[in-house]
Amino acid sequence: MNNNQSNIEWRSVVAVVAVVNDDGVFKGVGLHKQGDSFEILWTRSSEDPDASWRDFAAECGLSVERTTLEDFDSDRMVVAGFSTAGTIFHRTTVPAVEDKEIESIVGLQAETRLPLPPEHIELTWRADKLDDGQLGVTIAVARKEQLQKFVDNVRCFQPTKLLLNCEGIVKVWEALFAGNKENAVVLSAGAHNTQVCLVEKGRLSNAVVLDIGEEDFSSTSADEQTETTERFAQDMRSVLDLFGCSNQEQLPVFVLSDGGPTYVSIVSSLRLAGLNARVASPELDGIMARSELSDEDIYKYRTPIGLALLALDADSNELNIFEKLYNPVHKVVKKRWLYSSTATCAIACIMLVLLVIVSYSVDIAGPNSIESRIKETVSDVDMNQLVKRQQLIRTVARERPDLLDLLKLVNESGEKGITLTGLNFKKGQPVSITGQASSNDQLSRYEKNLQKTKGIEKVNCTANTNAKSKNITFTMTFHYKNFSKKTTKAGV
Repeated sequence: MNNNQSNIEWRSVVAVVAVVNDDGVFKGVGLHKQGDSFEILWTRSSEDPDASWRDFAAECGLSVERTTLEDFDSDRMVVAGFSTAGTIFHRTTVPAVEDKEIESIVGLQAETRLPLPPEHIELTWRADKLDDGQLGVTIAVARKEQLQKFVDNVRCFQPTKLLLNCEGIVKVWEALFAGNKENAVVLSAGAHNTQVCLVEKGRLSNAVVLDIGEEDFSSTSADEQTETTERFAQDMRSVLDLFGCSNQEQLPVFVLSDGGPTYVSIVSSLRLAGLNARVASPELDGIMARSELSDEDIYKYRTPIGLALLALDADSNELNIFEKLYNPVHKVVKKRWLYSSTATCAIACIMLVLLVIVSYSVDIAGPNSIESRIKETVSDVDMNQLVKRQQLIRTVARERPDLLDLLKLVNESGEKGITLTGLNFKKGQPVSITGQASSNDQLSRYEKNLQKTKGIEKVNCTANTNAKSKNITFTMTFHYKNFSKKTTKAGV
């Protein structure tokens, strides 16, 4: 499960320092929160090719030699941003099930996206609100080795949070580039690459990094410019297909900009490809700063600013892919336990429990106390009705499907290249799964394997081939044990 809440209360935190390595350049900002607004205290960058995370953290005024808890500031957060170039995102839908079952589904999806042994990958997920009995889930997967290397690099200054840069991009677009809560695609172009983020209902749902950046659009050669424009437009079409965007011509595409001509060229290339692209420039109204900041400054430090704002947002529910690899150290404020309200409440609760135990022990000491207690409890209730109710509960438990077992059977029957996108089941109806296959032969083998699986029968498959992408989408239905059988009322 995605668990991004740390054990410390951040209501008292008014300042945050965010540092990133953005396209080979270290960048950092200091923010101070004042009510609902914020102030940019300072910005700093380093293009030294030999600089390390430790060196830049020291330049930003962070201690890299802290050894005790007292060395940590209780009123300041420190955030380090992780480049998502090696992170794979995926969107899926699952039925309204418990978190444990969602985690199993997520694990199966992650294996199809990053075919490595489970011990070599780390994943995290975030579920949307329930919609028509289904949950939309965003999954992020990355190599554990890559994540561990990043953790080792930043551990020296003990950041409070490790966040994904792409989530910072979405946050800064919303806060400073006139973003909104609607569905959109946000582009953040660096010198050598471009971060493409799909935003759904105001949150990141997918992301990809393209290997085309500002310098590619700054070429003086007309032929190179044409080649870059065509390749970029083609790459964007492929990315939108990957995102599953069906209304590509209507979906707004925002290109973050500092007002320079390069971003106008990027927008023009996307419009020529038929996309609904537009420039998004910073809106400086309401932004406080110790020194005057221009559009170029806001754009240059957009990623660390976005991460700092994300860290200050108590409702952000960010994707925490480092949950199992990094445990931040927090300063412990010493308090005399006798004057602690928590300790006082705990002592009161313990005394109350002891009182109940003593009272109950005295009560059951009598030889007829249990019998009399039962008679008093059910004096007005028909015992036969209680027995029938208990039998009904057991019957329902037997009829309840084992979702984890079903997912295991469905996954083991497939092979690489089969991607499941949905699972629907309802008592008394066939189970329905949807997905994609790379070939008809592969889909046929999958159907036959399911038919041979114990507990699954009456498999039926319908498939469609996309004329453009040649992808095969399918819907497969089957009966699963007694779950798909219609119940009949006895005695009618």
